[in-house]
Amino acid sequence: MDTWKQPGHDVRLEWGAEGITALGGACAVLVVVDVLSFCTTTDLVIARGGRVLPVRWRDDRGVAEARAAGAVVAGDKAWTLRPSSVTDIPSGTLLALPSPNGATLIAAAAATRAHVLAGCLRNASAVTAKAHELAAGRPVGVIPAGERWGIDLLGEEQHFGPLRPCVEDQLGAGAIVAALARHGGTLSAEAALAAAAYAGTDVAQALRTCSSGRELAAAGHANDVELAAQADVSTTAPTVRGKILEAQ
Repeated sequence: MDTWKQPGHDVRLEWGAEGITALGGACAVLVVVDVLSFCTTTDLVIARGGRVLPVRWRDDRGVAEARAAGAVVAGDKAWTLRPSSVTDIPSGTLLALPSPNGATLIAAAAATRAHVLAGCLRNASAVTAKAHELAAGRPVGVIPAGERWGIDLLGEEQHFGPLRPCVEDQLGAGAIVAALARHGGTLSAEAALAAAAYAGTDVAQALRTCSSGRELAAAGHANDVELAAQADVSTTAPTVRGKILEAQ
């Protein structure tokens, strides 16, 4: 139904793959938000002068795709999906980054032929500026990825549980919506709710205490949560060109 496309609004928001299906044909730009951790790690790689090839799984097919593109597969060296693993990645590296969540949604969004960006808290203002430029007055869709029930954030299980809307992506999406609102235009109710949540929340504390943040901290990766919680410290706007996320 057209109502799911949130017509009449300049900034729209829906969750996950279903959100891309709902908004993809109606929005000129789609911003995928996966704070813990695909989009945060992507931001850090690109800020260092690298590029990212989104890969759904680190399986034979994903590795073959990476090799064909001349990419280094995350996990072959010290670099992984963890943000802290890529803070010193050399400039010029093309990193194939497996993620059943963020990477999969980036590919799905690109298939709609919209412009596609990878957003997070770190680059919210930079991504917003690029989205506003690319949209040229047409609608922008913000897609918080959410998590999946039953999947370890650092695991490689090749299955999907049902969508779990999560704090970190609600806040990351809210940061981007709030920045888009400063350019004018109308917000859908879904987008406005995310912006209000961001404005009314201690973001760093929320990321530390939410389910995803606690899961990572319990695994010894609290530093990844701290990196992901830093707001507007990056000037990169990771944008899909072909199949690759790169600076624009």
